[in-house]
Amino acid sequence: MKSQMQSLFKFEQDFGDSLRCIPMAVRFKLDTSGIKLKLSHWLNLSHTQRNELLELPCAAKDEIQAYRSLVHQFTAKNLPTDLPIDPEPNWLNIAELPEALIQKLAEVQREISLKEWQNLSAFQRFTLIKLSRSSHENLNFIPALEEFGITD
Repeated sequence: MKSQMQSLFKFEQDFGDSLRCIPMAVRFKLDTSGIKLKLSHWLNLSHTQRNELLELPCAAKDEIQAYRSLVHQFTAKNLPTDLPIDPEPNWLNIAELPEALIQKLAEVQREISLKEWQNLSAFQRFTLIKLSRSSHENLNFIPALEEFGITD
């Protein structure tokens, strides 16, 4: 798994040891497997379970199903919400930047060229999309841009 995706971004290192927040790598896997896991669900997991969900691969069809099953197993007492799996998630669209991202970039007076967007990994694009949502605490948006090499 680490060959395709690092476990934690630098901007997530402040909660790395405790895994007190759901890391982007886990959020990416949850979206991929169609699960909405609340922070309360995450905090009810043991540190070992959190670490396992962070490190477990979730790319191939059988890995996605195994990941989904494991999340349900870990949360059996307080099941998370299942979501439909988007067959064409916006982080895989390299033809254009999502509107919410464009708006967030304008808000922080930054830009991403289409070429820069295309050069990001799917996981990096996912992360920027998640961090640009109005419902998300966006403290890590600029650090993520910088970590991904996107500067003024």
